[in-house]
Amino acid sequence: MTTDHTSKDFDLAIGRARELAGRMAARVERQLADAIDCLQTGSPALIAQILRHETEVNALERAIDEVGGQIIARRHPAARDLRLVMSLLGATTDLERVGDEAKKIALYARSIFSGARPILPRVVELKPMADLVLVMLRQATRAMEDLDPRAAAELVRRDLEVNQRFRAVLARLAGFMVEDPRSISACLDILFVAKSLERIGDHAKNLGEHVVYAAMGKDVRHASAEEIEELLRA
Repeated sequence: MTTDHTSKDFDLAIGRARELAGRMAARVERQLADAIDCLQTGSPALIAQILRHETEVNALERAIDEVGGQIIARRHPAARDLRLVMSLLGATTDLERVGDEAKKIALYARSIFSGARPILPRVVELKPMADLVLVMLRQATRAMEDLDPRAAAELVRRDLEVNQRFRAVLARLAGFMVEDPRSISACLDILFVAKSLERIGDHAKNLGEHVVYAAMGKDVRHASAEEIEELLRA
């Protein structure tokens, strides 16, 4: 969904920004998938890899910001091109924050697996929520790549489901802590992981909203799935 411009340099800069954003999205997806694996294995090597990859994600964020700033300063894009640049910059911020949350999950996994073995099965409480959040992120990054706004409504619905799963995890962990006060520290780590997953769901939803703005020029922040679907049908 790109258009030709009289300046090939402009087209190249837009293409470069989108290519960097695609690389960043792929790296962040991998970070999250690895972080979820850490919750099952506690692998020190995988945790260390996630922490190393954060440096690459941050470097990509800076590169995208630089290219986007140059496009705005030198080319003065208007209308659809400006929306695309601004959406890429906004999406970059959300992707960087997903990377931050993946790093937190890895660190919490390290803490969980360094504790008493009997609490480890309780990490299983997070699996459905983690799987759903990973699906959301992958759906959002594909929508970014294709500039396809149709994913936005489904992302809103799935974010509501993530929120419900978070509340269910919170209730279960509260029960565990009441039954066995020795598990409080580990259960709090698991709770913080659940909160990170809930935040990643929010960022995935935000990515879908950025795509709608880039493709259609409509601000759908805080809109319901039904409202977004009605907009897409119009």
